[in-house]
Amino acid sequence: MPRVKRGTTANKHRAKVLKQAKGFRWGRSKKERAAKEALLHAGVHMFRGRKEKKRVYRQLWNVRINAAIREEGMSYSRFIDALKKANIAIDRKILAGLAETEPAVFKKVVAAAKK
Repeated sequence: MPRVKRGTTANKHRAKVLKQAKGFRWGRSKKERAAKEALLHAGVHMFRGRKEKKRVYRQLWNVRINAAIREEGMSYSRFIDALKKANIAIDRKILAGLAETEPAVFKKVVAAAKK
């Protein structure tokens, strides 16, 4: 059996790791061992960040809805309660978008919820 020289495979793997670590600070973008460890930590932060993003956006939507509904003379919690009692199933993302871009439509939703 002929012998297998593995230089190209190792180089490809090393290049792949360093490419993923591009932009990292100090030696973590240039040294393979440091880059591997940095990528492990980066993966953890990426996973957590995807979960945090959902929380942050929901908070933002709540703030936008609250700001718009205060102009109508209601509080956020009473508005959400009124929506549920009126069986209006519009999620907070859509409500925040309406409040920001379509105030007339948002006022109609508020009127329907108040009934």
